[in-house]
Parts: sequence; C-alpha cells; structure tokens
Amino acid sequence: MDFDYGIVGGGPAGYTAAIMLAQQGKTVILFEKDKLGGTCLNKGCIPTKSLLHASEFFKSLTTQNPYGLNIEIKDFDFTSVLQKKETTVEKIRKSLELAVKNAGVNIIYSEAKIIDKNTITANNNTYNVDTVICATGSRPKEIKGLEFDHKFILSSDDVLELKNLPQKVLIIGSGAIGIEWTRIFSNFGCEVHISEIADHLIPIADIEVSKRIERIFKQNKIKFYLKDSVEKIENKTVTIKSGQTITPDIILVAAGRTPLTANLDCKIIGDASNEIQLAHYAIHQAKKLSTNIDFDKSLIPSVIYGSPEIAWVGLREQDCDETYNKVLLPITALGKAWCDDATEGFIKIIEKDRMIKGAHIVSKEASSLIQQIVIAMQNNITIDKLKEVCFAHPTYSEGIFEAICRI
Repeated sequence: MDFDYGIVGGGPAGYTAAIMLAQQGKTVILFEKDKLGGTCLNKGCIPTKSLLHASEFFKSLTTQNPYGLNIEIKDFDFTSVLQKKETTVEKIRKSLELAVKNAGVNIIYSEAKIIDKNTITANNNTYNVDTVICATGSRPKEIKGLEFDHKFILSSDDVLELKNLPQKVLIIGSGAIGIEWTRIFSNFGCEVHISEIADHLIPIADIEVSKRIERIFKQNKIKFYLKDSVEKIENKTVTIKSGQTITPDIILVAAGRTPLTANLDCKIIGDASNEIQLAHYAIHQAKKLSTNIDFDKSLIPSVIYGSPEIAWVGLREQDCDETYNKVLLPITALGKAWCDDATEGFIKIIEKDRMIKGAHIVSKEASSLIQQIVIAMQNNITIDKLKEVCFAHPTYSEGIFEAICRI
C-alpha cells in the first residue's frame, strides 16, 4: 500500500495537513487510534467550552439581575449538561470526518507505529509512504507526588468524565486549563481552591492581567495560594507548604501537557513538536508544511475563556524597558459594556516607535478583539494608520481605537 503521505494522529495538526495535501492531489493516509479531532475536539477546547457556557448560563439564572425577571430554578440536572457537551462534540466530529473523507483522505482507525521515514504499520498491515508526518499530540502532565489515580487525583482528561459535581475541588496550576475549570466549578457553585507555584495566577500573562484575575477571583470567593505547592496528602486531606489544609472531593492537576512523540526521522507538527501547545498553532504548522503559508510565531494569540475573556499577543509589560509606552483603557469607558452589564476589564496596548508591540485584554469578546490587534501587528500597520479605521459604535472594538488615541 503506497501513499505520498502517511500522517499519524488525527488532531488539528494531522487532519489539517491531510485535507490540504489531499486537495493538492496527493495520496494521503491518516491514522487515528481513537477519535478524529484530537485533544482539542474530544478532551480539550470544545467540551470545556460547552461546559463553561452551561455554567455561565446557570450562574446568570441564579444571580440577581437588573431586568426585573423573576426566575425560579426548581432543579438542576448535571447529566443534561454532560449530554449537551457530548452532542456538541459528536456533531463537530461528524462534520470533520465528512470533510476529511470528501477531501479524499484514507482514514485508518487504529494505533499506528512509525517504523522509519517511509514505513508505517497498523492493523498488521504495512504502509509505504514517501513522507511520514507525526502529529501524535500530547497527554496531561503529571507532577511527582500527584500522580493520577483517576479517582481522587484527576487529569484534565479525567475531569471531563465526572458524572457529578464535587462540592470542593483543589486545582493545581493556573494556566488556561486551571483557570477555565476554576470558572466552570465556581459558576456551578462548587468551592474552589487553586495552588500556584508562581508569584501570580496565569504566570505567562501580563502582570496586570494576572492581578486583575486575582481581584476577580477574590470577589467570587475563589481561594488561591501563590508561591505554594502541595506538601503532603493524607486520607484526602491536603497540606500545602504555606501550612493551609484543604479537604477536597477531588484534585485536578492542571500542569500542562507532555508531547507524545519519540526521536523519529520524520516531520513532527502539533503538540508533539513540543513548541506552542495551542490548536491554532498546530493548524498553522500544518498549513505551512502543506502549502507553505508562513506565519509569525511571535504573533500567536492566547485566549482563556469564561467571563470575562482573557486574551493577549506579543510583548508583556514585564518584558519591556523604559523605551516602551503603554496605555490602559478600562472597559467602563465603553457604552456597549454598560449595556451588556460586562464592565469588568481593560484593553492594554504596548507601543514603541508608533507600532503595537503587545496587547492584553480582559473583557467580554476579548477573543475577537485580540484578532484585530494581531492583524495590525502582522501587517506592520502603524498606530497612526490604525487611527484612520472607522470602528463601529457601540462596540467593544472601538475600545481599541479609544486606547490607541491615548498614545
């Protein structure tokens, strides 16, 4: 069985490369040992966003609103929330499978082994290919002393399989996974504790973003412990190094992910490449490999979902010296934010030589706002030229205009 390309792994990197190469007339065989869509669709981005949306809807119904709506919540069925999550994932997966098949890609649902740069085996068959692409993804990272037992100490994969909400949860780590699950559990009324070894929550973010999220979490009675870590666990009682003791129903270890790859003589893309572990980065790696569409690795936007959204790109304040300028526009300056009762947050722009060098947004629609900044940075649009753009009113987007007008 001979093919131009053999791709191992059907996540965003793998299926994107498969479709694009097939569209160029290449013969492509794609191997996936589980379900098409990889971590993003099945165990990450999509299911967590479904749960996050459900939790925010639930919270909106159970908190006081300013519109005079009298809503009585008689019951709450978490099983229905889980069913909606599964239905959403399945619909997207079926659409993806159809797109891959319509492109002419051969799909083999089986664990595959890369023998060498031209040989793959699966299902006791040998496949000869001109080029092997490894897109095997990643798995949840374990921490020494907090190894997953999949019952009390859970990975981000395990937590998606919970059938009942915990009353109290301890989350280890405050990256995107930790923050989003904090929001999900908290919105559903669970007591949440976070242990973070760094000085601030979301340590990879701009310092003002971290401090604002800490303030929001305090307001929501979410307890977090900075520069701290688990010291011991005895009979499900957790002692952290600062001396606090916590008795959670579960521990979620959200310490990132470990690449699933070996030192192979092949092209490696996606999480397996051990570079930026984001689905959109993996997709653009695949596009570059397949069609030579290049992209700037320094301009990969990051987004953490929930209310308010968190998004950033480029330099952080702590990366800059005194030659850089910054402006911070509070979201309260925007009429649309007041209409939406979403006045928490800010738009922060970092500038040098009339060019945007970084942007950090805490706001409703931050995931969309950051893309406008990326387009400007990618195309070297000066701040003065960007001021010529007419931003619609009332919108969150005009916050970008308001911010740059202060530089």
